[in-house]
Amino acid sequence: MKNRHKRGLLIAGGLASLGIAAALVLNAIQSNLVFFYTPTQVKAGDAPEGRTFRIGGMVKDESMRRQSDGLTVHFIVTDTAKDMKVTYTGILPDLFREGKGVVAQGKLGGDGVFRADEVLAKHDENYMPPEAQHALDQAKKPNDANKR
Repeated sequence: MKNRHKRGLLIAGGLASLGIAAALVLNAIQSNLVFFYTPTQVKAGDAPEGRTFRIGGMVKDESMRRQSDGLTVHFIVTDTAKDMKVTYTGILPDLFREGKGVVAQGKLGGDGVFRADEVLAKHDENYMPPEAQHALDQAKKPNDANKR
């Protein structure tokens, strides 16, 4: 075999290895992406089915219910336009309150209830996750336009 053919096989093998490595990295990144959705977007069907995503907004006043096990909590997340029922089993953050900002990560069940694996609450009076603040601002725009 000539040196030119050996060099061509080495280059082809290197390119194939590089392509396989890139495909594996892209697949790992895609499977670990967690997108943020508002209750309005989830109700519109924009959220992925069977995949983990985040939902954010405000915890609706007087919506929090605890089960007798002490760990399972049911509450409603709202973006002022639509509401989404959320179920979470675990210890809630200390700053979790009704009427405050929240981001929950989990999956949407077939019954339309969001089953959270993780719940994040804002950490002071001035902070809200940027995605949640933007979602609340966007949800208020159609309501403001309808009032005029």
